[in-house]
Amino acid sequence: YHGGTNFGRTASAYIITSYYDQAPLDEYGLTRQPKWGHLKELHGAINSCSETLLQGNPSNFSLGQLQEAYVFEEEAGGGCVAFLINNDGRDDNATVQFRNMSFQLPPKSISILPDCINVIFNTAKVNVEYNERRTNVSEVFNEAERWQQFKDLIPNFLDTPLKADTLLEHMNTTKDKSDYLWYTFSFQTNSSCTEPVLHVESLAHVAHAFVNNIYAGAAHGNHDVKKFTMDIPIGLNDGMNNISILSVMAGLPDSGAFLEKRFAGLATVEIHCGDMENSYNFTNNYTWGYEVGLLGEKLQIYNTEQNLENAPEWTKIDQDLSSKQPLTWYKTAFDAPVGDDPVALNLSSMGKGEAWVNGLSVGRYWVSFYTSEGNSSQTLYVYIYFLHTYT
Repeated sequence: YHGGTNFGRTASAYIITSYYDQAPLDEYGLTRQPKWGHLKELHGAINSCSETLLQGNPSNFSLGQLQEAYVFEEEAGGGCVAFLINNDGRDDNATVQFRNMSFQLPPKSISILPDCINVIFNTAKVNVEYNERRTNVSEVFNEAERWQQFKDLIPNFLDTPLKADTLLEHMNTTKDKSDYLWYTFSFQTNSSCTEPVLHVESLAHVAHAFVNNIYAGAAHGNHDVKKFTMDIPIGLNDGMNNISILSVMAGLPDSGAFLEKRFAGLATVEIHCGDMENSYNFTNNYTWGYEVGLLGEKLQIYNTEQNLENAPEWTKIDQDLSSKQPLTWYKTAFDAPVGDDPVALNLSSMGKGEAWVNGLSVGRYWVSFYTSEGNSSQTLYVYIYFLHTYT
């Protein structure tokens, strides 16, 4: 009857918080007609003859070229149940003879006869009217004054707790404790390197680049193309420079052989100079610094029951809400809407991240990743189960 929801970080690769919304019960617990009513009638028909189905002797035989019957019949003149099946997909009904009676079977359908005489249900005949789900805006959060922000820390090479002379694999390093893994390194540029371009090849899902704590750009792959490339023009300081690349996994691999051998994370990191003679390759035999997760995750910034002494410092938003600031946490408070109707959070104005309500994760969102039709795969996120009756 229902499709299930992936809360938190439980979804597989490139799957955000999702629900099979064509299920008879939708994501909000509302009935989707005619599916719910049609399925209910089917279950009622099966239940009405369940004793014979469990105790009768099964048999099956052909009623035509693409038609057949499955019969469950009890001994000594007991009950009898028949399923008359038409596998023909053509538009016309099929006429079959069953126990000296004629039956019309619609295309691609099954008729249920609880007494082997009368048809009480046919899968192709829908007797339930369609319904429509409507949404109403309960509250708008457009005012910057209603929000607070916390800007996450961009680690540099010297401060990272883990060092290695190679590019580490993402999933083995994070141990699924976080979607995020920082790759950092520092180097001293040659003054002859003009028009530098940061070249990154990754087998993760997303990569964000920061040069000397300044956001440089991002790129991502998709479910079908496992490797993606990021080429970003960057500005370098004279002397030492710090490069921080945030590798992101939106779920773990979902299928296929040798899942334990899958590689994710950065595969190649280079800086190309304009003349290409002074380019830098940091892929092999170079010391990297690593940090698992974001500072906000370590602080559990989403926790509503934090000790005030250890609580992070939230600040007022100092820019227009429409400006997208990477690595920024946002927080607001509101009263639960009046009534018992399901409630959803519209994240259509967001980019990519994770949302919490009252300290519980409603899951990842990736509104800026469009489908082939140019639409966000999902913008409404259910959180009725996480609401309190107070602010």
